[in-house]
Amino acid sequence: MYVPRTAADTLERLAHGYPVIAVTGPRQSGKTTLVRRVFGNKPYVSLETPDQRQFAQEDPRRFLARYPDGAVLDEAQRCPELFSYLQSVVDEDGRSGLFILTGSQQLGLMAGISQSLAGRVALVPLLPFSLAELQAAGRAPETVDQLLTSGLYPPVHDRDLDPAVWYGNYVNTYLERDVRALLNVRDLGTFQRFLGLCAGRTGQLVNASALANQCGITHNTAKAWLSVLEAGYLVHLLKPHYRNFNRRLVKTPKLYFLDAGLAASLLGIQDPHMMAMHPLRGALFETWVVGELLKSRFHRGKPSNLFFWRDRSGNEVDLILELGPELVPIEIKSGETVTRDYFKGLDRWEALSGDARARKWVVYGGSGRQARGQTEVLPWTDLSVLDHLL
Repeated sequence: MYVPRTAADTLERLAHGYPVIAVTGPRQSGKTTLVRRVFGNKPYVSLETPDQRQFAQEDPRRFLARYPDGAVLDEAQRCPELFSYLQSVVDEDGRSGLFILTGSQQLGLMAGISQSLAGRVALVPLLPFSLAELQAAGRAPETVDQLLTSGLYPPVHDRDLDPAVWYGNYVNTYLERDVRALLNVRDLGTFQRFLGLCAGRTGQLVNASALANQCGITHNTAKAWLSVLEAGYLVHLLKPHYRNFNRRLVKTPKLYFLDAGLAASLLGIQDPHMMAMHPLRGALFETWVVGELLKSRFHRGKPSNLFFWRDRSGNEVDLILELGPELVPIEIKSGETVTRDYFKGLDRWEALSGDARARKWVVYGGSGRQARGQTEVLPWTDLSVLDHLL
């Protein structure tokens, strides 16, 4: 079953203004399905296929000459030799929407783009399904615990696969294909342990030294591995907001997985009943909310405008949306009952910012939308209400 993607409209719009569109994102996020549907009139070539890749590497001019009206080039980072030739072709042709590139290794794809295609490419990161996309297709999980356990990767929902089995296979495939390609890791078991430790720290401040010590690797190796996870769209490092409220602010980023289901699998959470009792359920719910808001930005072709705020005294707001001069604070709570504690961080923010009229939001794990003064309280099922801010 095909689930319509928000990014489809973005791709169609950008194809009228750029000669090359690049769709990147994690493996199995639906990149190939999306571009083949949006650009179904174009020839499709997978550069994962050995003979096609060899042809493109050995005779790039002749390879591109086969597609005078452009093509979809899947896993384009596998053939970096093509990028400089693509530049010549699109500059000479002058048409928009000529070539569509996809790639699941951001480092390789972006290196080719920055060297040869800068200014000619519109980049759209595609993450797994959003809840709103599944809701529109009538395939959304019914409870928070189901959502956090299943995650939002397309194969789990398209084919009704067991998340525990699928995510286990996904991690093994990722390790074998991408980690070996990007890093000289002799012991993949160590990297997999590192991945699990990161899952246990989703929603927390990044501490590369602690990760290194627990894994038996160097601090620099831990930082390099985090960079690879970020480049592969498995994790996102959320930066703190630096507005000065005359207090010392935390300047360390927070680590979030971009899919709560993947993090849950790495933590050994195999079903919704385990999720309901797990001590990291709140962190995984926060992880899901951050991922959803990032999708809303990325799938519209926009960079992140999300930050968090925390001072040295422990005052914190989970998310800050930066809308030009306006800052919109959001608290994230996994509980089903709205309590006074949900508003403490927002109240402190209001006192420090001095703006009692600022819009404030709470996203929680219950049902029913309500208003508390200047604060809107959103149930998890209505998270897409925030899209208009993004």
